[in-house]
Amino acid sequence: MTAPVLGITMGDPAGVGPEIIGRALALPQVEQASRPVVIGDAGTMREALALIRSPLALRAVGAVADCRWRPGELQCLDLGNVDLATLPKARVSAAAGRAAYEYVAAAVRLALAREIDAIVTAPINKEALAAAGVPHSGHTEILAKLSGTRDFAMLLMGKELRVIHVTTHVALRRVPDLVTRERVLRVIRLAQQTMTSLGIEAPRIAVAGLNPHAGEEGLFGDEEQTSIIPAVEDARKEGLQVFGPLPADTLFSRARGGEFDIVVAMYHDQGHVPVKTLGFTYDEKTKRWTGLSGVNVTVGLPFLRVSVDHGTAFDRAWKAAANHESMVEAIEVAAAMLKPA
Repeated sequence: MTAPVLGITMGDPAGVGPEIIGRALALPQVEQASRPVVIGDAGTMREALALIRSPLALRAVGAVADCRWRPGELQCLDLGNVDLATLPKARVSAAAGRAAYEYVAAAVRLALAREIDAIVTAPINKEALAAAGVPHSGHTEILAKLSGTRDFAMLLMGKELRVIHVTTHVALRRVPDLVTRERVLRVIRLAQQTMTSLGIEAPRIAVAGLNPHAGEEGLFGDEEQTSIIPAVEDARKEGLQVFGPLPADTLFSRARGGEFDIVVAMYHDQGHVPVKTLGFTYDEKTKRWTGLSGVNVTVGLPFLRVSVDHGTAFDRAWKAAANHESMVEAIEVAAAMLKPA
């Protein structure tokens, strides 16, 4: 079977995206699993390859159809939208935010036109997007808007946990109003859809409570009774194996131990903290991240999108010090999810 064509967006050009892409695409397992094309700026990628002393030669193309995928070459669909002479590296800037958005927009057009099989994204910066006037808070919202998708959710996949979110990039004070019966049910359905696509036909879906101790029968809040429990009951009527709402302080340990296949989290940090605690390792002595395992999948889009599970890391950007582990995982997960059952 021919390896899938993966459009890899370069991310914020001032961040670690170009470096982690260059490191990942030089690995034999990545070359064997996919046909990657970087959607970005050729000049920036060329400089990043030189920085990390990459063995890859860059080949700039004007269309995906021009890619050749020969050993030792990195294919780059060149948007030519970065002026390296004036771009401030390792810092927030409107120019970098605008360029990063343009890579994502181009990737969506290519995915919808079926010129690429999936999108893999390097990190973008929310402050830079805002400085550029982009009215979206992150990748997930941009991808949904550009593809006209209404029902979508963020899924984090680590080696030991899978977590899908009811809400993500919103202020914590807004979360209770957004945790509605309809929204929770939609995310439970997306969890079911995702797990079946991964080959798990009857997944065990655990739903976290919003409040401490899952509300304690209304003692600590009534969202469980008014929204979450009705959504769980609706899902069970559809034949889904759903459990909860369960107290979040013990739920993730139970899922990690194998009791559940996926967890539905109510808000960003409730789901992100356990996944990143297990997947990320920081060494204070060397001031470096020695492990960055885990990927982000946007569920519900008309195409597959997988991303690294970390940010632009301006403190390490353009120093030849960035960890590419999550980018390698993102590429491998995308290739695996595209394989026919």
